[in-house]
Amino acid sequence: MTDPSVHDVLITQLSRYGTLDPTDHAAIRELLLTTRQIDASAYIVRDGEKPLHCAFILSGFTYCQRLTRTGARQVISLQIPGDFVDLQNLWFDESDHNAQALTRAEVVHVDIQALRDLASTRPAIARVLWRITLTESSRLREWIVNIGRRDAHTRVGHLLCEFSLRRAVAGVPRDQSDYLPMTQEQLGDAVGLTAVHVNRVLKGLAQRGLIERDRRQIRIIDWAGLRDASDFNPRYLHLPLP
Repeated sequence: MTDPSVHDVLITQLSRYGTLDPTDHAAIRELLLTTRQIDASAYIVRDGEKPLHCAFILSGFTYCQRLTRTGARQVISLQIPGDFVDLQNLWFDESDHNAQALTRAEVVHVDIQALRDLASTRPAIARVLWRITLTESSRLREWIVNIGRRDAHTRVGHLLCEFSLRRAVAGVPRDQSDYLPMTQEQLGDAVGLTAVHVNRVLKGLAQRGLIERDRRQIRIIDWAGLRDASDFNPRYLHLPLP
């Protein structure tokens, strides 16, 4: 039996993307939700699998990635608490990417067919799910620009700005130390650089007085400076109000 508060968390997060009335809330509370603890690196869904549920993050961080035929990895998105991991699989019969836990995470599994039925019968909920999916697409477009048209320092700084701002909107104050739950290799796979190059870039950002770091503990000490140096405009995030 799922703790009813989990339904409340889901309702709160969905309501940030659109107006849901009490009957929508009641319909969401009818969903059977299953919570699951996932260890770091564990798969939530694999490329080629038939998805049976959508995962919603309660705590921890996850990421999505694709592999080339030779085994090279491209990280294509990061998810934080309050995000769906794989909402696009709601209407697909086969996953086209891998989703994994970046850290130990707690996720809620929502049965795909139940969520499809909900979207089909509750227009307001369908609009919210559509808006979330479009927001994910907007982030992906920006990541393509980041990898294709920005230099190494700008790429890394841009990702740091995005991660920090999204966490701040989710309730983590930006002036607190930001734990970046990624190895330098994983960060490199997100921005198209080697781990060695990422290390040099982080050192450079620190020397410019934009960040402080201790291993994976990174604190942005000059937000405006890093934002400007990283060509960062948050418009593409379409962030809902906290």
